[in-house]
Amino acid sequence: MTSNKKKVAVITRHAVSNYGSVLQSYALQKAIDSLGYECEIIDYIRNDEHYKNIADTLVKKSSWNKSPITRMVYKSIQSPEYIHMGKAFERYRNTLIKASDKRYSSLKELEDNPPEADIYCTGSDQVWGTIGNDDIDGAYFLTFAGKGKKKISYAASFGKTNTASNNAENITEWLSGYDCITVRESSAVKLINNLGIENVTQVLDPTLLLDKGQWSTLIKKDINDEYVLLYQLHSNPQMDNYAKEFAKKANLKLIRITPLFHRIFKSGKAVYLPDISTFLSYIKNAKYMITDSFHGTAFAINFNTPFIDILPGETKTRNQNILELTGLTGQILNDYSDFSFIDKKPDFTYANEKISEQRVKSINKLNEMLND
Repeated sequence: MTSNKKKVAVITRHAVSNYGSVLQSYALQKAIDSLGYECEIIDYIRNDEHYKNIADTLVKKSSWNKSPITRMVYKSIQSPEYIHMGKAFERYRNTLIKASDKRYSSLKELEDNPPEADIYCTGSDQVWGTIGNDDIDGAYFLTFAGKGKKKISYAASFGKTNTASNNAENITEWLSGYDCITVRESSAVKLINNLGIENVTQVLDPTLLLDKGQWSTLIKKDINDEYVLLYQLHSNPQMDNYAKEFAKKANLKLIRITPLFHRIFKSGKAVYLPDISTFLSYIKNAKYMITDSFHGTAFAINFNTPFIDILPGETKTRNQNILELTGLTGQILNDYSDFSFIDKKPDFTYANEKISEQRVKSINKLNEMLND
């Protein structure tokens, strides 16, 4: 039977091998479906971001890119790990996300045979920043969508507070073709306004469109234990040491969630490549969470899990924005000798009210964009 629902095709970075990428894609799809549309994630995976090739991409940005020998050593060590991790996240995506039947690996493939849809949407996460081999990808600006087609964005992000000046002309042209633009960070609003484009609205990350109860439906079993949870994306020895000492002072075990095998040898008991249910359960039931992840922070807020946020360098604006919105900037760690968080757990009253208020506004804005 043919559906009478309008079809929305979303392009986002759904296939990066991390939990945030999968869960933000799932959440946006679920939100669009709940508004009475048929949502499909365009299965766009660039060759330089495919898990079989990611070691080749990353070695070019690493200190191992010195000679053919060092590059070969790096790839021989890292490639099997990335392939194993990529296959696991592919399984996780397949259980949660409805993707297009056709997989695309380049902008040209999208242009030659674009997915059919009534509305095209750029989804969330760092879609408008540099990707893979450090280029801006027109696919995430919907350049493949046919003329006259409706184009919108929901909670798109540049990832950083600025974009390279040599990309400004293209970005301005591409964004000018949108019917409506919403972004995730206030810094993105300013950046786009500075390009001469007005009427840009800030909305919640898709993961915050679903409340604690909705996310809990994905949890098969609650973790019944007392622990400090470490969810770390960026290499940071000081963060490792802090988490170890924090758990010791709190008289709790340290659990480290990691999709990377080589990190199982670091401090704490490693939970390696947990499935989505287990990942969410560990965050929901932690006594404390220490994280440098934006989505780790978002889920801690959603589940009201006491947390400490360690800002991740040049992409810290993502974390800062959600903490400023929710009045939880006091959870930022500014001194690695500060363990006062053990005795002063956050009051989530204001944060819950603010997220509930912004959730309604964000869903209404999404519905408005789809309906207009």
